[in-house]
Amino acid sequence: MSTSVTVLGRGAMGSALAARLPDPVQWNRNRGVTLTAALSRATGPIVVCLFDHHSVHDVLDPVAADLAGRPVINLTTTTPAESRELAGWAAGHGIPFLDGAILAVPEMIGGPGSSIFYSGEQSVFDSQRDLLDRWGESVFLGASAGRAALFDMAMLTGMYTMFGGFLHGAAMLAAEGVPVTEFARRQVPFLAAMTGGLTDYATTVDNRDYAGAGQQSLRFTGTALAALLRATTEQGVPPGLLQPVHDLVARQIEAGHGDLGTARIFEELRSAR
Repeated sequence: MSTSVTVLGRGAMGSALAARLPDPVQWNRNRGVTLTAALSRATGPIVVCLFDHHSVHDVLDPVAADLAGRPVINLTTTTPAESRELAGWAAGHGIPFLDGAILAVPEMIGGPGSSIFYSGEQSVFDSQRDLLDRWGESVFLGASAGRAALFDMAMLTGMYTMFGGFLHGAAMLAAEGVPVTEFARRQVPFLAAMTGGLTDYATTVDNRDYAGAGQQSLRFTGTALAALLRATTEQGVPPGLLQPVHDLVARQIEAGHGDLGTARIFEELRSAR
């Protein structure tokens, strides 16, 4: 990198990003240095890693004129619509814009397993590749500025649901005095094995072949979930985490799809747009 990079945000993630750069100018609104002064110290790209979408506008709006022509790489967690709005705002001010979604915790930045998805202006992605690759595997997902955020939100949905399910199961066992660490030793390899089935689910959904051989039926899944709800209640654990999944499967059965594969719940979940 021939020019220094300005990193806006000194939280855990912003600091981790800056730590992988040779000569960053890192700025925080609480340190008494104006952003205009910080921007004047570096001529390279602007990396934004702030609290949320609103904070990005709070920080960038007053200096929009100073950013014209300088690449802005937004790594703040935003929704797809918010990312698209930022891209439109940037275009209106002549600011080359790239949106990113970090699939790593701060400690992983620059190390094995760190990955960042990007979308928006490919010219920014290509010209700043040396910078981006310092943080992890750089993956460009296309010109639609909200695509990286969409992938991020979709992947986090699976992660948080998994964490919630693990803690739900731990709570059930806690009623019998089982340490959570013991449960984790058994649950981790089981979940790892189960994720291998996601590829089959994906093929089933893409082909809309819910009657294919070897699929677990909605009727079987509904019976299993009903038993899980009963066991949950018996152990004194609130059923709120499992109930929506049970109800989703029950609606599919009531609609006459009980003999089809469980993957058919996708048809009810997918956007109607």
